[in-house]
Amino acid sequence: MAAFDDHLRRSQSAMYVQANQLVFDLHRRAPLDVFELLQDLIAGAAQSVPGARHAGITVVQPRRPAETVARSDQYPVVLDEIRNECDQGPCLAAAESQETIRVDDVARDSRWPTYCQEVLARTPIRSVISLAMLREGSTAASLNLFGDHAHAFDDLSVHIGLTFASHAALAWMMMRRDQQFRAALVSRDLIGQAKGRMMERYAIDAVEAFETLKLMSQDSNTPLAAVAQRVVAGDDWPPR
Repeated sequence: MAAFDDHLRRSQSAMYVQANQLVFDLHRRAPLDVFELLQDLIAGAAQSVPGARHAGITVVQPRRPAETVARSDQYPVVLDEIRNECDQGPCLAAAESQETIRVDDVARDSRWPTYCQEVLARTPIRSVISLAMLREGSTAASLNLFGDHAHAFDDLSVHIGLTFASHAALAWMMMRRDQQFRAALVSRDLIGQAKGRMMERYAIDAVEAFETLKLMSQDSNTPLAAVAQRVVAGDDWPPR
């Protein structure tokens, strides 16, 4: 018995080392493509977490369908479609509560009856772990791991899954920051073009042009970038 326990501990340690080494190798790649990194992290989770066959990241926002931003295969998308139809499920619960949710047997779980019924009818999924990734304002995300038989996951699965969830959260935040940065650059360029149009049209300097754009934005309760876009497009302002 002692020899078996020692072998089990060694096997578990090896799994931890393997998972962390995979994550380390993914992060040190160059050039860094954040979306590709996110996809590879999800594929790594599906391969490395004991009991997992499929993995995906679900992003939840108010009054919008859940979105699968990364997946190992088609089943995480199907699960999010079911979640959207039923407005319930472990992926939603984990994202909103920022806690780990575990379903040992989809056929016997009573917390989300409609969701579980649809999962049983439309997929081979029988076990689920949903791991909270992050909450940013009204947006929340979870890493979801799926097994094809009941009781596929144990505590080790949860611990290794949390390793992937934490790194996936960092990668997802990097992707979001990159998207926000690119959007800010586009807005800056639009505002610069609009200022040039107004300086030329009204014979004013750059400061006056920018202050005029700000007043137009405030008076119409319209974002500054949207005002700038209309000015650049030559639309009448204020709109008739």
